[in-house]
Amino acid sequence: MASFDLFYEIINNPGRYAINWKKETGNKVIGYFCSYAPEEIITAAGALPYRILAGSGSISKADAHLQAYSCSLVRGALEDALNGRLDFLDGTVFPHTCDSIQRLSDIWRMNAGFKFHADVMVPVKLNTASAGDYMTSILDKFKKELEKLTGIEIAREKLKEAISIYNSIKKNLSRLYAIRRDAPDVIKSSDIHAIFKAAMVMDRRRLLEELERLIADLGENDRAPDTADKRIVLSGGLCSMPDIYKTIEKSGGVVVWDDFCTGSRYFEGEINTKVEPLRSIADRYMERVVCPAKHKSLFSRGEYLVNAVKENRADGVIFFLLKFCDPHAFDYPYMKEMLEKENIPSVLFEIEDQLPSEGQINTRCEAFMEML
Repeated sequence: MASFDLFYEIINNPGRYAINWKKETGNKVIGYFCSYAPEEIITAAGALPYRILAGSGSISKADAHLQAYSCSLVRGALEDALNGRLDFLDGTVFPHTCDSIQRLSDIWRMNAGFKFHADVMVPVKLNTASAGDYMTSILDKFKKELEKLTGIEIAREKLKEAISIYNSIKKNLSRLYAIRRDAPDVIKSSDIHAIFKAAMVMDRRRLLEELERLIADLGENDRAPDTADKRIVLSGGLCSMPDIYKTIEKSGGVVVWDDFCTGSRYFEGEINTKVEPLRSIADRYMERVVCPAKHKSLFSRGEYLVNAVKENRADGVIFFLLKFCDPHAFDYPYMKEMLEKENIPSVLFEIEDQLPSEGQINTRCEAFMEML
């Protein structure tokens, strides 16, 4: 029988997991924001990539540095740093993403007090001939900065090994999505949600072992028949999304796909092992589906969402937008319009990293399912 206990244990206190890992290995723990952070290079340096999501308490100190309309991800993360709740980190990586994260980088560098700070200025336009060369050079610069911090040479073979590990992780995460899509009763979305949150702070070799064990355990079960529940695709910008899956399932829906950076965007796109490692990592970022802070074409995100609905036989889309997240808010109108042209129903929920009142979101979910 498949067990998810380890993943839930880790997400209940990810900081404790990182602290214990650091004590056991003696290696560095590197915090990072955004799925554009080159985890493969961090892993090749012998360090633990640790995804910084939302804060773990009320916000007071961060308000002295940030406007009230900054999103809860930015404010909560800074609050944790200023209160010492991230002191186990040896440094932080800030990819070039939205304006809020870029400004947080400056504030973080001046006030958080970490020894290592890296701005990975990946390009915004990913459809130009020079973007790949530029991104490769940025990754090379970051590699040298990590080598200086760790005192470890990140040789080509170490990068190839890390790439192999991440390719295998991505394949297994993709398999979990396929199992849920084809047999929603076999694995709950809440369990996948826990796996993803744990995956971004776990030792990646241990993660791969656990995913392979889990896939094997799930494979021993007979696939459950397709349910009569409405099939839903989620889209939005919730990095530390609260567990809304139980609410959706209680309302008569099942999630069959998503467009989250802590979901499908995290595992989509295999890294080519036949190309030079840094270039292959850069190419994967260029080719995968983009987030709203990047540009590939005018309608690439909308086209991806429409195709995701069709390929996964979904009945509708629920948008979850983090309050004050401008990039996703700017994309929402045209994506909604593209769905409407295909007669695909959708609904928008704007929330913080904590859910609004249970009754309110339950009522809206139930109403959407009834409409479907």
